[in-house]
Amino acid sequence: MEFKDYYELLGVPRDAEPDAIKKAYRRLARKYHPDVSKEPDAEARFKEVNEAYEVLSDSEKRSAYDRLGANWKAGQDFRPPPGWEQAADFGAGHGFGGAQFNASGFSDFFDALFGGGFRQAGAGGGHAGAAGFRARGQDQEAELSLDLEAAFHGGRQSLRMGNGRTLSVNIPAGVGDGQRIRLSGQGAAGMGGGPAGDLYLSVHIRPHSLYRVDGRDIYLDLPLTPWEAALGATVTVPTLAGKVELKIPAGSRTGRKMRLKGRGMPGKTPGDLYVVLKIETPPAETEEHREFYERMRRELPFDPRAHLA
Repeated sequence: MEFKDYYELLGVPRDAEPDAIKKAYRRLARKYHPDVSKEPDAEARFKEVNEAYEVLSDSEKRSAYDRLGANWKAGQDFRPPPGWEQAADFGAGHGFGGAQFNASGFSDFFDALFGGGFRQAGAGGGHAGAAGFRARGQDQEAELSLDLEAAFHGGRQSLRMGNGRTLSVNIPAGVGDGQRIRLSGQGAAGMGGGPAGDLYLSVHIRPHSLYRVDGRDIYLDLPLTPWEAALGATVTVPTLAGKVELKIPAGSRTGRKMRLKGRGMPGKTPGDLYVVLKIETPPAETEEHREFYERMRRELPFDPRAHLA
Protein backbone atom coordinates (compact mmCIF):
# COMPACT_ATOMS: atom_id res chain seq x y z
CA MET A 1 0.00 0.00 0.00
CA GLU A 2 1.36 3.42 -0.96
CA PHE A 3 1.74 6.24 1.52
CA LYS A 4 -0.36 9.32 0.69
CA ASP A 5 1.07 12.75 1.46
CA TYR A 6 -2.08 14.74 2.09
CA TYR A 7 -0.15 17.99 2.42
CA GLU A 8 1.41 17.44 -0.98
CA LEU A 9 -1.99 16.60 -2.51
CA LEU A 10 -3.37 19.96 -1.37
CA GLY A 11 -0.13 21.81 -2.12
CA VAL A 12 0.28 23.20 1.40
CA PRO A 13 3.14 23.00 3.95
CA ARG A 14 2.82 20.72 6.99
CA ASP A 15 2.38 23.73 9.27
CA ALA A 16 -0.39 25.26 7.14
CA GLU A 17 -3.16 27.08 9.00
CA PRO A 18 -6.76 25.77 8.69
CA ASP A 19 -7.76 28.72 6.49
CA ALA A 20 -4.92 27.98 4.06
CA ILE A 21 -5.96 24.32 3.92
CA LYS A 22 -9.58 25.26 3.24
CA LYS A 23 -8.57 27.75 0.52
CA ALA A 24 -6.34 25.16 -1.20
CA TYR A 25 -9.09 22.56 -1.03
CA ARG A 26 -11.72 24.85 -2.56
CA ARG A 27 -9.40 25.80 -5.41
CA LEU A 28 -8.57 22.18 -6.25
CA ALA A 29 -12.17 20.97 -5.79
CA ARG A 30 -13.33 23.53 -8.34
CA LYS A 31 -10.53 22.51 -10.69
CA TYR A 32 -11.21 18.77 -10.57
CA HIS A 33 -14.94 18.52 -9.95
CA PRO A 34 -16.15 15.94 -12.52
CA ASP A 35 -19.13 18.08 -13.54
CA VAL A 36 -17.02 21.02 -14.69
CA SER A 37 -13.44 19.80 -15.14
CA LYS A 38 -11.99 18.79 -18.49
CA GLU A 39 -8.93 17.13 -16.93
CA PRO A 40 -8.65 13.46 -18.00
CA ASP A 41 -8.09 12.27 -14.40
CA ALA A 42 -10.54 14.70 -12.81
CA GLU A 43 -12.63 12.15 -10.91
CA ALA A 44 -9.64 10.41 -9.30
CA ARG A 45 -7.96 13.72 -8.42
CA PHE A 46 -11.24 15.04 -6.99
CA LYS A 47 -11.47 12.00 -4.68
CA GLU A 48 -7.86 12.43 -3.56
CA VAL A 49 -8.40 16.11 -2.80
CA ASN A 50 -11.55 15.34 -0.79
CA GLU A 51 -9.74 12.62 1.14
CA ALA A 52 -6.83 14.93 1.97
CA TYR A 53 -9.19 17.63 3.15
CA GLU A 54 -11.18 15.12 5.23
CA VAL A 55 -8.01 14.42 7.23
CA LEU A 56 -6.32 17.83 7.37
CA SER A 57 -9.49 19.78 8.16
CA ASP A 58 -10.20 17.60 11.20
CA SER A 59 -7.86 18.46 14.08
CA GLU A 60 -8.05 14.95 15.59
CA LYS A 61 -7.38 13.14 12.33
CA ARG A 62 -4.65 15.60 11.36
CA SER A 63 -2.90 15.15 14.71
CA ALA A 64 -3.01 11.37 14.34
CA TYR A 65 -1.76 11.57 10.76
CA ASP A 66 1.09 13.89 11.77
CA ARG A 67 2.25 11.32 14.35
CA LEU A 68 3.39 9.17 11.46
CA GLY A 69 6.18 11.69 11.01
CA ALA A 70 7.46 13.72 8.09
CA ASN A 71 9.90 11.10 6.77
CA TRP A 72 7.39 9.31 4.59
CA LYS A 73 7.18 10.22 0.92
CA ALA A 74 4.24 9.84 -1.42
CA GLY A 75 4.28 6.48 -3.19
CA GLN A 76 6.47 4.69 -0.62
CA ASP A 77 5.28 1.27 0.54
CA PHE A 78 3.48 1.79 3.83
CA ARG A 79 2.09 -0.26 6.70
CA PRO A 80 0.64 1.31 9.85
CA PRO A 81 2.82 0.83 12.94
CA PRO A 82 1.77 -2.04 15.26
CA GLY A 83 -1.09 -1.03 17.49
CA TRP A 84 -1.86 2.04 15.37
CA GLU A 85 -5.60 1.44 15.14
CA GLN A 86 -5.98 1.02 18.90
CA ALA A 87 -3.77 4.04 19.62
CA ALA A 88 -5.53 6.26 17.10
CA ASP A 89 -8.94 4.94 18.27
CA PHE A 90 -10.64 5.31 14.91
CA GLY A 91 -12.23 1.83 14.79
CA ALA A 92 -11.43 -1.35 12.89
CA GLY A 93 -9.62 -1.20 9.56
CA HIS A 94 -10.66 -2.89 6.34
CA GLY A 95 -7.42 -4.42 5.22
CA PHE A 96 -4.95 -3.30 2.56
CA GLY A 97 -6.18 -4.94 -0.64
CA GLY A 98 -8.83 -4.05 -3.19
CA ALA A 99 -9.45 -1.04 -5.38
CA GLN A 100 -7.81 2.33 -4.99
CA PHE A 101 -11.06 3.85 -3.67
CA ASN A 102 -13.52 1.70 -1.75
CA ALA A 103 -17.24 2.10 -1.19
CA SER A 104 -16.66 4.93 1.26
CA GLY A 105 -15.03 7.02 -1.45
CA PHE A 106 -11.68 6.95 0.40
CA SER A 107 -8.51 5.01 -0.39
CA ASP A 108 -7.28 1.90 1.38
CA PHE A 109 -4.51 4.04 2.90
CA PHE A 110 -7.20 6.14 4.59
CA ASP A 111 -9.08 3.03 5.75
CA ALA A 112 -5.91 1.55 7.22
CA LEU A 113 -5.41 4.66 9.34
CA PHE A 114 -8.93 5.71 10.26
CA GLY A 115 -11.15 2.68 9.82
CA GLY A 116 -12.94 3.59 6.60
CA GLY A 117 -16.00 5.65 5.89
CA PHE A 118 -18.65 2.94 6.52
CA ARG A 119 -19.25 0.06 8.94
CA GLN A 120 -21.48 -3.00 8.59
CA ALA A 121 -24.82 -2.27 10.25
CA GLY A 122 -25.76 -5.56 11.89
CA ALA A 123 -28.20 -8.20 10.72
CA GLY A 124 -30.14 -5.89 8.45
CA GLY A 125 -27.30 -5.95 5.96
CA GLY A 126 -27.36 -2.19 5.33
CA HIS A 127 -24.61 0.41 5.71
CA ALA A 128 -24.47 3.41 8.00
CA GLY A 129 -22.20 6.42 7.82
CA ALA A 130 -19.48 6.54 10.46
CA ALA A 131 -19.58 9.51 12.82
CA GLY A 132 -17.83 12.57 11.46
CA PHE A 133 -17.69 11.37 7.85
CA ARG A 134 -21.00 12.70 6.54
CA ALA A 135 -20.37 16.14 5.06
CA ARG A 136 -22.06 18.46 2.59
CA GLY A 137 -20.29 18.86 -0.76
CA GLN A 138 -18.54 22.07 -1.69
CA ASP A 139 -20.30 24.78 -3.69
CA GLN A 140 -19.09 25.16 -7.27
CA GLU A 141 -19.01 28.05 -9.74
CA ALA A 142 -19.33 28.22 -13.53
CA GLU A 143 -20.00 30.88 -16.18
CA LEU A 144 -23.24 31.16 -18.11
CA SER A 145 -22.90 33.18 -21.33
CA LEU A 146 -26.16 34.65 -22.68
CA ASP A 147 -27.33 36.70 -25.63
CA LEU A 148 -28.93 39.98 -24.58
CA GLU A 149 -32.31 38.77 -25.88
CA ALA A 150 -32.14 35.69 -23.62
CA ALA A 151 -31.22 37.82 -20.61
CA PHE A 152 -34.06 40.26 -21.40
CA HIS A 153 -36.83 37.72 -21.90
CA GLY A 154 -35.63 34.97 -19.52
CA GLY A 155 -36.84 31.37 -19.77
CA ARG A 156 -35.23 27.96 -19.89
CA GLN A 157 -31.68 27.56 -21.15
CA SER A 158 -29.58 24.39 -21.50
CA LEU A 159 -26.08 24.45 -19.98
CA ARG A 160 -23.58 21.78 -21.00
CA MET A 161 -21.09 20.98 -18.23
CA GLY A 162 -17.48 19.85 -18.60
CA ASN A 163 -18.33 16.17 -18.15
CA GLY A 164 -21.02 16.25 -20.84
CA ARG A 165 -23.91 16.56 -18.39
CA THR A 166 -26.61 19.00 -19.49
CA LEU A 167 -28.49 21.14 -16.98
CA SER A 168 -31.76 23.00 -17.57
CA VAL A 169 -31.47 26.49 -16.10
CA ASN A 170 -34.39 28.84 -15.48
CA ILE A 171 -33.19 32.35 -16.41
CA PRO A 172 -35.11 35.17 -14.69
CA ALA A 173 -36.22 37.92 -17.08
CA GLY A 174 -33.87 40.90 -16.84
CA VAL A 175 -30.90 39.02 -15.36
CA GLY A 176 -27.88 41.32 -15.27
CA ASP A 177 -24.26 40.90 -16.31
CA GLY A 178 -22.29 39.54 -13.34
CA GLN A 179 -25.40 38.34 -11.51
CA ARG A 180 -25.25 34.84 -10.00
CA ILE A 181 -27.88 32.13 -10.35
CA ARG A 182 -27.98 29.36 -7.71
CA LEU A 183 -28.72 25.76 -8.69
CA SER A 184 -29.41 23.86 -5.48
CA GLY A 185 -27.74 20.46 -5.14
CA GLN A 186 -25.80 20.71 -8.41
CA GLY A 187 -22.37 21.35 -6.86
CA ALA A 188 -19.75 18.92 -5.54
CA ALA A 189 -20.92 15.54 -4.28
CA GLY A 190 -21.19 15.12 -0.51
CA MET A 191 -18.96 12.86 1.55
CA GLY A 192 -20.28 9.73 3.27
CA GLY A 193 -23.78 10.22 1.90
CA GLY A 194 -23.90 13.92 2.71
CA PRO A 195 -25.89 16.31 0.48
CA ALA A 196 -24.33 17.83 -2.63
CA GLY A 197 -23.28 21.46 -2.65
CA ASP A 198 -24.80 24.14 -4.85
CA LEU A 199 -23.72 25.37 -8.27
CA TYR A 200 -23.48 29.14 -8.76
CA LEU A 201 -23.64 30.42 -12.33
CA SER A 202 -22.05 33.80 -13.02
CA VAL A 203 -23.95 35.45 -15.87
CA HIS A 204 -22.02 37.01 -18.76
CA ILE A 205 -24.06 38.91 -21.36
CA ARG A 206 -22.45 38.86 -24.77
CA PRO A 207 -22.02 42.18 -26.67
CA HIS A 208 -24.92 43.10 -28.96
CA SER A 209 -24.73 44.61 -32.43
CA LEU A 210 -27.33 47.31 -31.66
CA TYR A 211 -27.68 47.78 -27.92
CA ARG A 212 -25.38 48.70 -25.03
CA VAL A 213 -26.32 47.82 -21.45
CA ASP A 214 -25.45 50.03 -18.48
CA GLY A 215 -26.90 48.55 -15.31
CA ARG A 216 -30.61 48.19 -16.06
CA ASP A 217 -30.61 50.86 -18.78
CA ILE A 218 -30.15 50.12 -22.47
CA TYR A 219 -28.67 52.50 -25.07
CA LEU A 220 -29.37 52.51 -28.82
CA ASP A 221 -27.74 54.74 -31.44
CA LEU A 222 -30.44 55.93 -33.86
CA PRO A 223 -29.24 57.20 -37.27
CA LEU A 224 -31.17 60.19 -38.72
CA THR A 225 -31.03 62.05 -41.98
CA PRO A 226 -30.22 65.79 -41.80
CA TRP A 227 -33.76 66.70 -42.85
CA GLU A 228 -35.31 64.42 -40.20
CA ALA A 229 -33.20 66.12 -37.55
CA ALA A 230 -33.83 69.63 -38.91
CA LEU A 231 -37.54 69.35 -39.69
CA GLY A 232 -38.60 66.71 -37.19
CA ALA A 233 -40.04 63.31 -38.01
CA THR A 234 -41.68 60.18 -36.61
CA VAL A 235 -39.42 57.15 -37.00
CA THR A 236 -39.61 53.46 -36.11
CA VAL A 237 -37.27 52.41 -33.30
CA PRO A 238 -36.41 48.75 -32.50
CA THR A 239 -36.51 47.66 -28.85
CA LEU A 240 -35.99 44.26 -27.24
CA ALA A 241 -39.74 44.14 -26.56
CA GLY A 242 -40.77 45.13 -30.10
CA LYS A 243 -40.81 48.16 -32.39
CA VAL A 244 -42.14 51.55 -31.26
CA GLU A 245 -42.79 54.89 -32.99
CA LEU A 246 -40.65 57.82 -31.76
CA LYS A 247 -41.29 61.47 -32.55
CA ILE A 248 -38.07 63.36 -33.30
CA PRO A 249 -38.31 67.08 -32.41
CA ALA A 250 -37.34 69.62 -35.09
CA GLY A 251 -33.85 71.00 -34.64
CA SER A 252 -32.42 67.85 -33.03
CA ARG A 253 -28.66 67.41 -32.99
CA THR A 254 -26.26 64.48 -32.86
CA GLY A 255 -25.81 63.18 -29.33
CA ARG A 256 -29.25 64.13 -28.07
CA LYS A 257 -30.72 61.43 -25.80
CA MET A 258 -34.39 60.56 -25.88
CA ARG A 259 -35.69 58.41 -23.00
CA LEU A 260 -38.21 55.62 -23.41
CA LYS A 261 -39.27 54.94 -19.83
CA GLY A 262 -39.43 51.30 -18.73
CA ARG A 263 -38.06 49.96 -22.01
CA GLY A 264 -34.78 48.83 -20.48
CA MET A 265 -34.05 45.56 -18.67
CA PRO A 266 -37.10 44.10 -16.85
CA GLY A 267 -37.13 43.91 -13.07
CA LYS A 268 -38.86 45.17 -9.94
CA THR A 269 -37.79 48.61 -11.12
CA PRO A 270 -37.40 48.32 -14.92
CA GLY A 271 -34.63 50.21 -16.63
CA ASP A 272 -35.06 52.74 -19.43
CA LEU A 273 -34.11 52.73 -23.09
CA TYR A 274 -32.08 55.76 -24.18
CA VAL A 275 -32.16 56.53 -27.89
CA VAL A 276 -29.03 58.49 -28.85
CA LEU A 277 -29.53 60.51 -32.04
CA LYS A 278 -26.81 60.29 -34.67
CA ILE A 279 -27.15 62.41 -37.83
CA GLU A 280 -25.80 60.71 -40.92
CA THR A 281 -24.68 62.78 -43.92
CA PRO A 282 -25.68 61.41 -47.34
CA PRO A 283 -22.68 60.95 -49.68
CA ALA A 284 -22.28 63.25 -52.71
CA GLU A 285 -21.91 60.50 -55.29
CA THR A 286 -23.26 62.24 -58.40
CA GLU A 287 -22.98 65.66 -60.00
CA GLU A 288 -26.59 66.39 -59.01
CA HIS A 289 -25.78 65.56 -55.38
CA ARG A 290 -22.77 67.86 -55.38
CA GLU A 291 -24.81 70.68 -56.90
CA PHE A 292 -27.41 70.17 -54.17
CA TYR A 293 -24.74 70.53 -51.46
CA GLU A 294 -23.33 73.60 -53.19
CA ARG A 295 -26.77 75.20 -53.13
CA MET A 296 -27.10 74.37 -49.43
CA ARG A 297 -23.76 76.02 -48.75
CA ARG A 298 -24.88 79.21 -50.50
CA GLU A 299 -28.42 79.35 -49.20
CA LEU A 300 -27.97 77.99 -45.66
CA PRO A 301 -25.22 80.02 -44.01
CA PHE A 302 -24.23 77.88 -41.06
CA ASP A 303 -20.96 77.74 -39.10
CA PRO A 304 -20.85 74.80 -36.64
CA ARG A 305 -17.50 76.11 -35.33
CA ALA A 306 -18.64 79.64 -34.53
CA HIS A 307 -18.40 78.95 -30.79
CA LEU A 308 -14.68 78.11 -31.18
CA ALA A 309 -13.72 81.61 -32.39
